[in-house]
Amino acid sequence: MQLKANYRKAQNYMNIRKSKPIIGISIGDINGVGIEVTIKALSDNRIFKNFTPLIYGHGKAISFYKKILSIDDFNFVQIKSLNEIQHKRVNVINVMEECPEVIPGVETQEAGKMAIEAISQALEDLKNGHIQALVTAPVNKNNINSEELHFVGHTEYITASVGAKESLMLMVSDSLRVGLVTGHIPLAQVPQAVTKEKIIQKSNLLLNTLVKDFGIARPKIAILGLNPHAGEDGLLGKEEEEIIKPAIRELKDQNKMVFGPYPSDGFFGMMHQSKFDGVLAMYHDQGLIPFKSIAFSSGVNFTSGLPIIRTSPDHGTAYNIAGKNVADEGSMRAAIFLASDIISQHEQENQER
Repeated sequence: MQLKANYRKAQNYMNIRKSKPIIGISIGDINGVGIEVTIKALSDNRIFKNFTPLIYGHGKAISFYKKILSIDDFNFVQIKSLNEIQHKRVNVINVMEECPEVIPGVETQEAGKMAIEAISQALEDLKNGHIQALVTAPVNKNNINSEELHFVGHTEYITASVGAKESLMLMVSDSLRVGLVTGHIPLAQVPQAVTKEKIIQKSNLLLNTLVKDFGIARPKIAILGLNPHAGEDGLLGKEEEEIIKPAIRELKDQNKMVFGPYPSDGFFGMMHQSKFDGVLAMYHDQGLIPFKSIAFSSGVNFTSGLPIIRTSPDHGTAYNIAGKNVADEGSMRAAIFLASDIISQHEQENQER
């Protein structure tokens, strides 16, 4: 409740002072492509028209990549506190006193420590209403984990950090939105995790975010099956008959526009996603393989169902191309602009109330 109150307070404060919202960007793994795609995305002059970027990381790491990438048209200002924010500049705040050595393409424990420190400090500012959204650059789960921290993914970590019981991992592009019933769990555990209650819960999260965050008044979603051919009437698995179809019927009884279950291969092969505002997949690869095949360079990972706004590019650290000036910034740019769009959507809703 307090987090929601802080968020509303921040929104009201933004409306009163009429200054640009601040979007925080956690630096991610400094040895991956995160800083490169962030620098390239923030070199777009359009950013200053709608929001002010604040990078949580270290100025030395950013200066390192600016130099080796020879990106002369990118500049930033180093600040020590949020009171020093400059609204027509890219701002950088150091999350550690000393910057770890930057070694592009190499996994180091020090880089992992900085990555989690950047996320933690940005989340605190987000929860307290000092920034209005958070964009997370890619991290490496191997070096971010420790004896004190079990980190299976940004979505799970941020959901727990803001005290939410549930969230929805939603992949977003201009033409496709795919949510997941189950996320970062082993494939062998998926059938047990797919329950009627979970499908109803995730469907409602998807429907709500389409209304609240994307401004779709009467959203229509497709629900995929779990088994090949959506179970073939029980021949290839009984989850569709015993779990998924009953969940869909219950949602329909609540006057929700949900349809399915659809076989995943035929659904995407026939481009049926164009007929819906969102798609709910049963497990990670079922949703992400078609999504990334369609929108890899412009896709965004959005954590919906939370009292805060968090987006991320849809790719990882890509150590193999780090520091080589070949990383495509399209997904990071899309993540930043989606965060800005959702802020605007929320402000519009607040003004209409």
